[in-house]
Order: sequence, then C-alpha cells, then structure tokens
Amino acid sequence: MRSREYDLDFRDRATRIRAWGIGLLALAALLWTWCVVLLLTPYEVDEEPGDRYPQQCESRLLTERGTANEGLQKGDWCQNERDWPEALAVLGLSLPVSAAGVALFTSGSVSSRMSAHAEAMRELDKLADARKS
Repeated sequence: MRSREYDLDFRDRATRIRAWGIGLLALAALLWTWCVVLLLTPYEVDEEPGDRYPQQCESRLLTERGTANEGLQKGDWCQNERDWPEALAVLGLSLPVSAAGVALFTSGSVSSRMSAHAEAMRELDKLADARKS
C-alpha cells in the first residue's frame, strides 16, 4: 500500500471516529434535555385512572415547599410522580456517554489534523528537494 492510500484510509477512519463522537455528544445532549424537562417543567397528576381534573404540580426544581415536595401525607400526589432518582439517573447516564463522545471527537479531530500536517510537511520537503536540484 502506498503512503497516499494509507493516509486517505487513515483520514477516513479519523472521520468515522469523529462522527461517532458527534453522535454520542448528541445523545448526551438529549439526555441533558430530558433531565432539564424533568426538573423544570410543571406537570399534572391523575389521582385516579381517567381523572377529569388532574392535580397541577409545580416543577421539581423551582419550588419552595410547594406541591412537588409535600408528599402523600398531606394528600398531595405530586411528590411520587416525578422523583429525584429518575432525573439523577438520566444525568448520571449522560456522564459516561458525554465523556466517550468527547474522547472520540477529540481523537478523530486530532488524527485528521495530524494527517493534514504530515501531508503539508511532505509537500514542503518535496519543494525543498526540488530547489536543491
């Protein structure tokens, strides 16, 4: 295999690695968005199946001892509907996905840049050799 063919194959692999990194970062962004939605949006809770008048609940994060935190002891159904462990699990799942995405994106980008640099150096060497002759 000639060096040019190897270099093109190397760049193709670097581009694929970078694309996988972008995909994982997009997945992590979706997980972060889901976590934000769980924590910041108000929601409704049915006290019974098919409830005609569901209870309005405040967002989980932006409440101060409101409907989202009082619990069933006071007759409030909001606390059990959106619990903290679900939001934290989504956030925890996004951490390794985003770390892998950053690592793959960085690796692919650096490999591609190094390949371009090596090609530029070969071209400069050819020009320098042509001047000497």
